[in-house]
Amino acid sequence: MRATILVRPKPGILDPQGEAVGSSLRQLGFTVGDARVGRVIDVELDASDAEAARAELERACEQLLANPLIESYEIALER
Repeated sequence: MRATILVRPKPGILDPQGEAVGSSLRQLGFTVGDARVGRVIDVELDASDAEAARAELERACEQLLANPLIESYEIALER
């Protein structure tokens, strides 16, 4: 089973990379408002039960992949 995890700063948390990207896009003539920069983590799991896989990934996000104080995450599972 494959999973994609999207980690990004929570609203209200300072995002210097996002600010730089937004500023650069505006300087290039793009009409953008707020820009946020996050990261994507692709994981291959040896699991057949989607609920168990999601629970394991939630634990991985809480312990390693994301800082739950300042980042949010989304998990998408593929079979």
